[in-house]
Amino acid sequence: MRSEGSPAAAPAHLLREALAHLQRQELAQASHLSDTLKREHPDFAPGWQLASTLALRQGRHAAGLALIEHALALAPGSASALLQKAHCLLALGRVPELQASMLAARQAADDDVPSLLALGALCSRLGEHAAALTAYERALALAPNHPAALFNRATARRFLGDLTGAEQDYERVIAAQPEDCEAYLNRSELREQSRAHNHVQELEQRIARLQADWRGETQLRYALAKEYEDLGEYARSWSELERAARLRRRHLRYDVQRDVASAEWIAQAFPGPAPTTSSGHASDAPIFIIGLPRSGTTLVERILSSHSSVHAAGELDCLAAALTEAVRTAEDSLGDRRAMIEAAARLDPLPLAEDYLARSRPFAGGRAHFTDKMPLNYLYVGLIRRALPRARVVHLVRHPLAVCHAMYKTLFKDGYPFSYDLQEIGRYYIAYRRLMQHWHASLPGFVHDVSYERLITDQRGETRRLLELCGLEWQERCMEFHRNPLPATSASAAQVRRPLYDSSVARWRHYRSQLAPLRALLEAAGIEIED
Repeated sequence: MRSEGSPAAAPAHLLREALAHLQRQELAQASHLSDTLKREHPDFAPGWQLASTLALRQGRHAAGLALIEHALALAPGSASALLQKAHCLLALGRVPELQASMLAARQAADDDVPSLLALGALCSRLGEHAAALTAYERALALAPNHPAALFNRATARRFLGDLTGAEQDYERVIAAQPEDCEAYLNRSELREQSRAHNHVQELEQRIARLQADWRGETQLRYALAKEYEDLGEYARSWSELERAARLRRRHLRYDVQRDVASAEWIAQAFPGPAPTTSSGHASDAPIFIIGLPRSGTTLVERILSSHSSVHAAGELDCLAAALTEAVRTAEDSLGDRRAMIEAAARLDPLPLAEDYLARSRPFAGGRAHFTDKMPLNYLYVGLIRRALPRARVVHLVRHPLAVCHAMYKTLFKDGYPFSYDLQEIGRYYIAYRRLMQHWHASLPGFVHDVSYERLITDQRGETRRLLELCGLEWQERCMEFHRNPLPATSASAAQVRRPLYDSSVARWRHYRSQLAPLRALLEAAGIEIED
C-alpha cells in the first residue's frame, strides 16, 4: 500500500485539495494548485481536467477545450474527461463534435455510477431529458437504492410528465434520507393535495425535528404552505409562507435598488433602434418569451412548441452569456453594472447575434423556430431588436398581484432574489413595468403582449392570436398543449401537464389583507389593479 506522501499519491492529494477550493468557489486557490499539478505532475490526466474545468468557469472556452484534449491524450477512455470535453464543446457551440463526444461519454460511462450521474446531468442541461432518464435508470440498475440516482430520476420523470413515477422516487429518497428536505418540497409540488392524501402532518413533524438547518426548514415550510393552500387553509398557508420567505431572505446578499437602477440605465442606454454599422442577423428562428417568472411563460412555450414548426428550447442563458463575452472582448475590463450596460449599447449587433445563435444551436431542436423562455430576457429587448430584428418577442402579462403572489410563494432554485420580500417584489415590479413601457414606446410593434388571464378564459381565440403574432399557421394540436410530450423544466412542470384551469387566476384574492401593503405600493406608482 502506498502512503499519501508517495509520488503516485501526491497528485491525488493536490487534486482533492483543489476540488475542495473549487466547491467553495475559491478559484484563485484552486488555480494555484492546478498550476502546481500541471508543472510537477504533467502525466496526471485529472490535473489537466481540473485546469479545463477552471478555464470553463472563467469563460475561457477554447483554452478549456485544449486542456481537456491534453487530458484525453493521457487517458483516452476517461468518461469524466469525455464529459468535460462535451461541456467545452457546448460552450463553444460546436454541435457535431458535441454529439460525438456525448456518444463516446455514454459508452465510457456505462458501468460507473458517478459517471452515469454526470452524464445524466449533462443530458439534462442539453434538454435531453429522456437520455438523462436512461442514464439514471442504468445507474439504478447498478445501485438500486442510490439516493442521488433516485432523486435525479425523479427530477427527469417530473420533467417528462411521469408525475406518479416521480412521486414514488421521492418517497424512496425520503425513506432512505429523511433529512433530504428538497425531496419533500418537490413531492408536494407534483400534484394538488387533498384531505385524503396529503403530507401536512409528516412535514410538521419533520420541521419539529430539524436542528440548525435553515435551508431544510425553508424548503419544508414552502412545502407546507403549498399543501395548506391546496387544502383551503389560507391563513395557515400564509403563515408558513411568510416564515419561509423571511428565512430565505435573511440568507441572501441583495439590494433591490441595484436592479431598479439597472432598469433605468438600460432605458437610457437603449433609447430606440439607434443606427449601427450592422443591421443585425436575418434569422427569424428565435421566439423570445419574456416577462416575470410565474407569469405564464411556460404555458405559452407549451402551446407554441405543440406546433410542428417550433421546438421548446427552455430557459436559455445564451443571450446573457453572449453579451457578457462580447463586452469582455470589446472592453478593457467589465467594469460595474452601469458600465456594462453602456458598453452593451455600443456593440456591433451582428457578431452578438451570431454568437447567440451558435450557443443556442445545441438546444434548438432542428425545427424552423425555437423558443427561448428565459423570462429576464425582457432586460435585453433593445439588444434583441438590434441583433435579431426578425425575431418574435412575446411578453406575458398577468394581474400584478397574481404574479407577485405567485413569485412570492415559489422557492426558486436560482435567481430572483427580490421574490422573498413583498416590498422588494413591489419595487422590482414597478421597475419592470416601466422598462416594458419604455420598450413599447421606443420599439413600437416589436414586443407582443399576451394576457395570461385572457389566455385562460378564451383559449382558442388567444391561441389563434398568439400563432398569428409568431407568423405561424393554425394547428389544432396547439389547443392540446397538455398532451405535448416535450419536457417541461420550470416550476410549472406539473401544472402544464393538465388542461387549462382558472383556479390560479383568482388565487391571490384569498390573501387580500396580506397583500394590501404591496397593493398600496403598486398603486402609489400609478399601476392600476383590478379586483
